[in-house]
Amino acid sequence: MSLPPTTTPSGGEPPIRGRDDACPGALRLHPADDGSLARIRVPGGLLTAGQATVVGRVAEELGDGRLDITSRGNLQVRGLEAGCGAELAARLRTAGLLPSDRHDRVRNVVASPLSGLDGEGYADVTAWVRELDAVLCGGPPAEHGELSGLSGRFLFALDDGRGDVATLGADVTLIATPDGGALLRMAATACRADGAGADRCVVADDVAQQGAGGGGGTPRAVLWVRGGDAPRAAALAAAEFLTRVRESGTRAWRVRELPAQHAVTAEGVAARLAAAGIDAVPRPDAPGPKAPQPPPAPGLVTGPEGRHAVSVAVPLGRADADQWRLLTALASRSGADELRMTPWRGVVLPGLSPEDARDACSALSEAGLVTAPDSPWLGVGACTGRPGCAKSLADVRADTARMVADTERGAGGTARVAGDTARGAAGAGRVAGDTAPGDDRDEPGPGTGPDPGLVPEPGPDPEPGPGTGTGTEPDPGTAPLPVYVSGCERRCGHPGGRWVDALATGDAGYRVAVRGAGRDTPEADSVDVTAEQLAGAVAAARGTT
Repeated sequence: MSLPPTTTPSGGEPPIRGRDDACPGALRLHPADDGSLARIRVPGGLLTAGQATVVGRVAEELGDGRLDITSRGNLQVRGLEAGCGAELAARLRTAGLLPSDRHDRVRNVVASPLSGLDGEGYADVTAWVRELDAVLCGGPPAEHGELSGLSGRFLFALDDGRGDVATLGADVTLIATPDGGALLRMAATACRADGAGADRCVVADDVAQQGAGGGGGTPRAVLWVRGGDAPRAAALAAAEFLTRVRESGTRAWRVRELPAQHAVTAEGVAARLAAAGIDAVPRPDAPGPKAPQPPPAPGLVTGPEGRHAVSVAVPLGRADADQWRLLTALASRSGADELRMTPWRGVVLPGLSPEDARDACSALSEAGLVTAPDSPWLGVGACTGRPGCAKSLADVRADTARMVADTERGAGGTARVAGDTARGAAGAGRVAGDTAPGDDRDEPGPGTGPDPGLVPEPGPDPEPGPGTGTGTEPDPGTAPLPVYVSGCERRCGHPGGRWVDALATGDAGYRVAVRGAGRDTPEADSVDVTAEQLAGAVAAARGTT
């Protein structure tokens, strides 16, 4: 029996969900063309070296040996054989990676990956991550109800005050403040009471709101809570959302999907917090986090007390068995005995001496991982493509790797492309447009954004998150646009803001254009090229030739 479709009312009203979300998990496997897929939630991206070892063995012994890092800092194992679900779950439970079967898919938490490592930010939010995860999985139901009702799309973001994950369009955001507290913000409710977008109901995250195109006149609601109460407050805010969902009858997955008359309000959240003994102070004029920061640049990260970290970008978010074993071995030899996966599909290895950090950078670079801030891999992403996705027209990952290699060899500026169309795409790439670092993307296809996507599949809903590749949306005119290579017109997982779209048109062809921010390139300004010409066409569209 087929699932009922999502109904999208006319007039810009929020969708009425006719089904639960289809996000895979560790217990809900998704069948793909290359075998089943499991998504392992890793709150805050925090893994001990021992847990990383277990996951690596799972991938090698049950899957295809590779691990995908998603845009929420979670992990995916592909190529799983049918019938391995029980063994997979047992291994994850033993490693502490599946603390509650009922809450498997709701443990979606991103956190500032350098928190506590580089002297920036106002608090080390890793403690918040662990406490929030414990509350989500086993907090007192009398206080916040059963949070297993959250969808697999619902997202928490814990920002240490530096502003890196506060812009990622999360449903509930905690931002550390200099006074030891936290700002609690709910996502914007993208409801339109008049059917024309004039009455936009918004609660809270003004940073994400700006990224999603919210108007400057929209009122914001901000609550300040004590730092020690912050994780419980975030869980209670999610419980308030579930209450509004039940009242609305919409089965909304995300806060932004609630209709105007059932929007989450600051007053409603404050009342729920007060009932749980948590003081919440309205701070309508409270400053946000520091100026939004980009993702950690690949390379050495200098920390206090002589300890260093290494930031690593993983090309296309996929680590093979040898690369993962190296990351795990380096983590086990560090003082921290952990690794942190980032929402930008990278890894941070903390707790290293300066000498060990330099040696780690060299070893990781030799293994094919990115440890240099000028790598041509930065800002480049791709969907799953063949052979994993039946809808894909090409092996886009192989073509993307060739494109990057051509760029590195200097072939990007000399690949033979029809001059006029290439210049047309390049001109479109320089058109000024609004960026949307926190615009929210759930569904595959155009208009689905960070909340963007993972390495999405042709069946499960793509994992929302902050975009693709390993960089943030650049300031137009000062940095090249991000690039996303897609195997079909769904463009699963493409970034927000303006970006270069390389769409497969067949086994060996691509159409290159600049899209995003409501200013898609006209068809006449796109350029059709072969896979061998992709580097040149993309360089022209990015404005890097």
